Amino acid sequence: MRIILLGAPGTGKGTQAKFITEKYKIPQISTGDMLRESIYSKNKIGKIIKNIIEKGKLVSDQIVCDLIEKRILKKDCINGFILDGFPRTIEQALYLSQKKIKIDYVLDFIMPHESILERISGRRIHVNSGRTYHIKFNPPKIRDQDDITGEALIIRKDDQKESVKKRLEEYKKTHHLLVQYYTSQKKIDNVQYFKIDAMNSFLSIRKKIEKILRNNFCVLQDSNL
Repeated sequence: MRIILLGAPGTGKGTQAKFITEKYKIPQISTGDMLRESIYSKNKIGKIIKNIIEKGKLVSDQIVCDLIEKRILKKDCINGFILDGFPRTIEQALYLSQKKIKIDYVLDFIMPHESILERISGRRIHVNSGRTYHIKFNPPKIRDQDDITGEALIIRKDDQKESVKKRLEEYKKTHHLLVQYYTSQKKIDNVQYFKIDAMNSFLSIRKKIEKILRNNFCVLQDSNL
């Protein structure tokens, strides 16, 4: 079961990826997590990535593809995987095809950009623990303080409004091309494309994903025999 999750930052695809991972026992490969790990490592490539993200730009295809290729080759991907945040461009999608990496499902999380901006810019992070808050949806007990330690919460630079706006503009430039590509792949490679309304509740979205995977998995198995 090889799944791509499309969707702008803040649409909740990462949360649903964790649910899919637990239910179907396949790893979540998050480009966001991989990029952050590279940044925290403070090596040469990490510094380059940090500079790009802080400017609200997208990391180059070459950097992301190199990271993805190394990850997919690991043993835990033998029975499938979830690509969360990849591909972002047609070049990245073509990379998967060139590497003969079969994709079964594309789940596209759709949300108005105004709602995305509210979600992301309202996030607050406790650096040491990774605990996440939201000023509207999940506020701390005391403003700008972690509930457990009382330490200050921060806004990540890539969560600031101007940075988010730039990221959304970059996303709009490529998203429709990816949709066209993967809808056309149904006839060529039997890729199943589905839209997900990301404004719905977590439970509602989870049930829709379960239904999609349940109803189509047997069809995919039969077509691959």
